[in-house]
Amino acid sequence: MQVRVRLGAGLARLAPAPLMSLELDEGATVADACRRLAADRPELAGALPAALPVVAGVHAERGRPLRHGEELALLTPVAGG
Repeated sequence: MQVRVRLGAGLARLAPAPLMSLELDEGATVADACRRLAADRPELAGALPAALPVVAGVHAERGRPLRHGEELALLTPVAGG
């Protein structure tokens, strides 16, 4: 199956493009997508564990299965005060 991955600003600066496609096995989870992305794009590997995954506008647990055609956004957490 194919999913789109949209990188938030913090991650996008590390990658050649802020939007990419991943080919994953049926039943793949958010965690599987992150592992695949880290393998395909080693420059992102160090930042991915802290990324906040979002699917359909909602925070997604890393164990959440993805479906063909879905978009996974990976956002970097921010702190402020």
